[in-house]
Amino acid sequence: MPEKEEFNKLTVSAEYGGVAGDVPFAKYPRPQLKRDSFFNLNGKWECGLVVPGALREPQGPHEPQGARVSLSGLTREFLRSKNLGKQALPASQSYYTTFSLPENFIQDRVILNFGAVDQIATVFIDGQKVGEHQGGYTPFSFDITDYLAAENVHKIQVDVVDTLDHKYPYGKQKYKRGGMWYTPVAGIWQTVWIESVPSSYIRGLKITPDLKGIRLQIDGDDKEYSIEIKPRICGQGNAQTLTTREKSLYIKIENPRLWSPEEPNLYDITIKGSQDTVQSYFGLRTVGIAKDADGYPRLLLNEKPYFFNGVLDQGYWPQGIFMPESELGWESDILAMKKLGFNTLRKHIKIEPANFYEACDRLGMIVFQDFVNNSDYSFLHDTVLPTIFPRLCDKGFFKDKNYHKNPESRRIFKETAAATIDCLYNFPCICYYTIFNEGWGQFCADELYDFVKSLDNTRIVDSTSGWFKQKKSDVHSDHVYFRKIKIKRADKPIVISEFGGYSFKLEPGHYFNKNQNYGYKTFHSQQELEQAIQNLYDTQIKPYAKKGLCAAIYTQLSDVEDETNGFLTYDRVPKTNSSFNVSVVY
Repeated sequence: MPEKEEFNKLTVSAEYGGVAGDVPFAKYPRPQLKRDSFFNLNGKWECGLVVPGALREPQGPHEPQGARVSLSGLTREFLRSKNLGKQALPASQSYYTTFSLPENFIQDRVILNFGAVDQIATVFIDGQKVGEHQGGYTPFSFDITDYLAAENVHKIQVDVVDTLDHKYPYGKQKYKRGGMWYTPVAGIWQTVWIESVPSSYIRGLKITPDLKGIRLQIDGDDKEYSIEIKPRICGQGNAQTLTTREKSLYIKIENPRLWSPEEPNLYDITIKGSQDTVQSYFGLRTVGIAKDADGYPRLLLNEKPYFFNGVLDQGYWPQGIFMPESELGWESDILAMKKLGFNTLRKHIKIEPANFYEACDRLGMIVFQDFVNNSDYSFLHDTVLPTIFPRLCDKGFFKDKNYHKNPESRRIFKETAAATIDCLYNFPCICYYTIFNEGWGQFCADELYDFVKSLDNTRIVDSTSGWFKQKKSDVHSDHVYFRKIKIKRADKPIVISEFGGYSFKLEPGHYFNKNQNYGYKTFHSQQELEQAIQNLYDTQIKPYAKKGLCAAIYTQLSDVEDETNGFLTYDRVPKTNSSFNVSVVY
């Protein structure tokens, strides 16, 4: 594995491993609302770096570089070196490419879609400003029909400013990376694509499953829709068709087959309006809470007690920081964790592209989804004090200089949380939301619990993962690293939402930093690591699974830069042998 200096060069390379010369991430990027119209803009764009105050001046950017879209843009180290020092920050970039739409592509309207751009994006078509989007983790779109001139070739420019301003969600990015903080990125890091739609088109779908059918809500203007539903696996049932004038209707599924990690059964659905046709899919599953025969509150999957045996998944990669080389990277991670006996990933303060969640749906992996933190992190305020005083009120505890108390920062967090729920709602793998992690950016957790439940009451909500607990949460959620796990009977399902973190560097060279190592207990051989993890599960997790423990999230799936506490190395080499397995069942 390359050392640190080479790593940073990889993220601005025009090659990016095995995708040189090809369109990276060519798969349709919105699996829950697919239509035939699809023009992918991923590939090599020109990228210029601009000092603050010169971002949109007519002379344009200087030092153009080849940049491959949808692989995390550019790292902060590259921006700093090209801008000749910290005085050039905040980092500003202008991405350029030209496109020519195929003949007969345009119907009535042309929509330009972005998976995600970190952090503030201003979009121009043929020199005309189309719009702006703030926030680096959620998708957005612009109708560019009226900006397309008569010429066949058009120029798209995306100006990006990423100050790493903590009023916006930033996750684990930090200027001075190290330990549990990682290399920051900036720019276009998910797929960019164009679609054309008729004047009357289907803008969105909302699918809410239960064990017998779905509640389907259609966002469109047509008076009538035809619907076809097919089991994805041939032989698992017949197609169902119907016509409806209702925008919101319940559809009962004949001979329903449920979705679970053990049997990830899915149904494809096609909706046709007068001019537009879209495809989506769903899984029949529910999550809930009820007491078992011994009086322990349990998390339920499909109305039965289910142990959510998971790993922390931060979604960082050596090739593109925020992105793997291709969609196969996500599938490989999912299958590797299933092989170890896990059925859940806790997606840790990062929102992935939609095709990651589609892979979890298709392969059978539950996702506990974190919201992305904003506001400053303070070791004293966010770790020490709430650990000593776990019942501190979180409404106005923080000082004015901290973004926790800033009204704009709070508004941005709520808006991003709502956008997260909106873009992930239809994925059956999403069973659980975490609002705040270890007090990072935490404010008014009880009010945020009510807010999240008002948007989605079909999932479990963990208001405060780790500590700084308030009154409202569906679960009792703890992090345990430097002591033995001990469970006491509680009035809510008990979740150990982080534990383990055992560190081991795999030789030769499967690590990011030769001189730094971050973890919670260090081991020096594969055998020692396997024995320690197995003992942890056998003596602390499995016994408590019978006494009220409902979920356990081991830290973590893979190493991330200085952190070496993954089941896989940062370059995705397994640290355990093929027979190692830590399955937990009731």
